[in-house]
Amino acid sequence: MAKDLVVSFGEMLIDFVPTVSGVSLAEAPGFIKAPGGAPANVAIAVARLGGRAAFVGKLGDDEFGRMLAGILRVNGVDDAGVLFDTGARTALAFVTLRADGEREFMFYRNPSADMLLTEGELNLDVIKSAAVFHYGSISLITEPCRSAHLKAMEVARQAGALLSYDPNLRLPLWPSAEVAKEQILSIWDQADIIKVSDVELEFLTGTDSVEDDVVLTLWRPEFKLLLVTLGEKGCKYYTKDFRGSIDGFAVNTVDTTGAGDAFVGAFLRKLVDDQSVLQDEEKLRELLKFSNACGAITTTKKGAIPALPNEAEALELLKSC
Repeated sequence: MAKDLVVSFGEMLIDFVPTVSGVSLAEAPGFIKAPGGAPANVAIAVARLGGRAAFVGKLGDDEFGRMLAGILRVNGVDDAGVLFDTGARTALAFVTLRADGEREFMFYRNPSADMLLTEGELNLDVIKSAAVFHYGSISLITEPCRSAHLKAMEVARQAGALLSYDPNLRLPLWPSAEVAKEQILSIWDQADIIKVSDVELEFLTGTDSVEDDVVLTLWRPEFKLLLVTLGEKGCKYYTKDFRGSIDGFAVNTVDTTGAGDAFVGAFLRKLVDDQSVLQDEEKLRELLKFSNACGAITTTKKGAIPALPNEAEALELLKSC
């Protein structure tokens, strides 16, 4: 079998999004339920673009959990690594959409099923099949999921996968900002590819700047690629041999949910077909333009998964600019 599978590890949940933008949760007249969770979004983004993707994680054995597993399957994501917990519910998040399209979160997970995944429950066959193993930091917050996360990384690495890390900072889920920073950085050196947003860059460095000298404090010699996403301004990239920036796309932003996941999914979808992009700056720049386009398109509709683009939509935006 060709080794082109992207395996995403972590949480999948239900986002409850207000029916109107620019109001607090208390003021919202109603909510629409939307499937979410960054690692699951990345898996679906890969599949939407014609790639092979699998998701590894735990859901509640409830209507929401079964619905989410069904959404993975309908979107072409392998769910052989998905488990169901009879004793815990699927995680929920209420997401406020501010007037500018940015989000605020309130989570219901105490504990939710995703937090209860154990090392012994991991589907090692799926993990060993990965060309790229992608993960966030939310699965590091509590045991037993933290140990399962570390074990999955170890198994993927030993099987020859590239490790892809998007911290996906959600401060309300952590006991404190200090613990969040410490734990996010605890696995920093083990990744091959890391993507951080400008907000996460400021959080991790303590400096409100995206200048190279600030970004490079997060660089490690083991890395193959460090990416910083800048919202509508595009992204910056850093490898051992070159660095640069790619402009973003001007679109009518409605909701930024899932834009970073679309960016990562697009990047990983193409990376598995040609890993030489990590050594070839021209190829890398082309791929990052494509990734920026996918992120931009995702902001033009409400919700993450419904907004993730297919290849034709991304190419159309690229052609129009």
